[in-house]
Amino acid sequence: MAADLNEKVKRYERLLSEALEKAVFAPIPQSHMYTIAGDYHNMASSYYKDGLHFMRTDDPVNALVCFSYGHAWLDAGARLGLFDVDDDVLFTI
Repeated sequence: MAADLNEKVKRYERLLSEALEKAVFAPIPQSHMYTIAGDYHNMASSYYKDGLHFMRTDDPVNALVCFSYGHAWLDAGARLGLFDVDDDVLFTI
């Protein structure tokens, strides 16, 4: 089971890393929604960094949680129109 968990952690880490790169801010710069997009992206990035920390400290369960939560922030942002995305594998669009 540990091998399955570790594989899943690595896969989710890769997915979140790719999603962070592809999440392009959609709102007009200087707008309130642009600020919100920044907040969503920052939350996802913070969860990504936390997940990497948990991977380094051999805590795969919390790493997986962080990568999942981080991706959820980006996915929610994409659904709200905060991010201009065209990848229906990484995002629910």
